[in-house]
Amino acid sequence: MHQNMLNYLLFAIGYSFACVVQPGPFQAFLLSQSLMSGWRKAFPLIFIPLISDIPVIFIVVLILSNLPKELLVIMQFLGGAFLLYLAFKAYLAWKTFTTGEAPGANKYSTFFKGVVINVLNPNAYIGWGLVMGPMLIKAWTETPLNGIVLLAGFYGSMVVYSFGMIFLFATARNFGPRVTKVSILVSAIALALFGVYQILSGAGMHF
Repeated sequence: MHQNMLNYLLFAIGYSFACVVQPGPFQAFLLSQSLMSGWRKAFPLIFIPLISDIPVIFIVVLILSNLPKELLVIMQFLGGAFLLYLAFKAYLAWKTFTTGEAPGANKYSTFFKGVVINVLNPNAYIGWGLVMGPMLIKAWTETPLNGIVLLAGFYGSMVVYSFGMIFLFATARNFGPRVTKVSILVSAIALALFGVYQILSGAGMHF
């Protein structure tokens, strides 16, 4: 493998890991769904970035860092409100939780919610505008193969990391219904906190 290609691959794998392990709205959503439905039902959700990032990549590559600030602010408000809605749904799941199987939403509805979270998450636009976008353009300019390796390495490793994360979270279900119920409440609080943070961040309040 050419040295430049290897460098792009290593960068993609490392940056992908940082994106997955860093707390964020989508990570909180994965946590919530893996706890409520188990890793098997949550497994399809790890492929959401491969779909939701298509418009992000398209927009960023075309206009790169010139994305209007007002659009990011609007997206932050919408994304924050949607996360608060999901937090409320998780709270209801915690409140009505029984010792039986944890409640789970329709798989198509859940998948769509995950797509909406990622599309409305400005972090994806910022990350692509400041990091992955310029790197992809540079790699593709050198040779399209470098760009393909960068994209494949980034999203391929993201799928692997995300699967490990949901499997780890889902094992909490094996410790009994009480632990699962507490974990669902924690995920609801996490979703609410990320929702409030996005709204305040969109209003210009930084911490």
